[in-house]
Amino acid sequence: MTATGASTGARIRAVRTERGLSLSALAARAGVGKATLSELEAGRRNPTLDTLYALAGPLGVPLAALVAEGDDVVGDDALTTTRLHVRHDPGRTTEVYLVRVRPGATRRSPAHAPGVREQLVVIAGEGVLETAGTTTPLAPGVHHAWAADAPHAYGCTSDVELVAVDVIVTPTGADPVD
Repeated sequence: MTATGASTGARIRAVRTERGLSLSALAARAGVGKATLSELEAGRRNPTLDTLYALAGPLGVPLAALVAEGDDVVGDDALTTTRLHVRHDPGRTTEVYLVRVRPGATRRSPAHAPGVREQLVVIAGEGVLETAGTTTPLAPGVHHAWAADAPHAYGCTSDVELVAVDVIVTPTGADPVD
């Protein structure tokens, strides 16, 4: 267990409690095992990026609300994200990440909270973005924006990492995903 896991677990528990959700209710909404969620909240397990995204949607919060300041790098088998900036303005939270998708990997993201918008600007590599039944080719210089309150995915189709800047804008007070 790392300090990252313990601080993230505490944040998950605090937001869940603030939302009035039981451990069982959040686990069911997020598609996460109740035992897994319990271990995360207790700081006995490190969260994966998949789990954090799965929990953020039903809680109606941006990913940044679950990851402590200073815990800026989160990754999984498909990608590594580095948080570059978080800005809280009246009505919205904007998160900026540098995303690196490994060659041949695809990152599938569950729906974010209602009203969330996402933008991707490709810096290097090639790949595809799947949103709302549409596939968009990705290459350096390509910019694409979409409603991120539906499942979406980006994958690397080149022999080098797909590197992109990902901007996620979450309305303040976004309703949790049921």
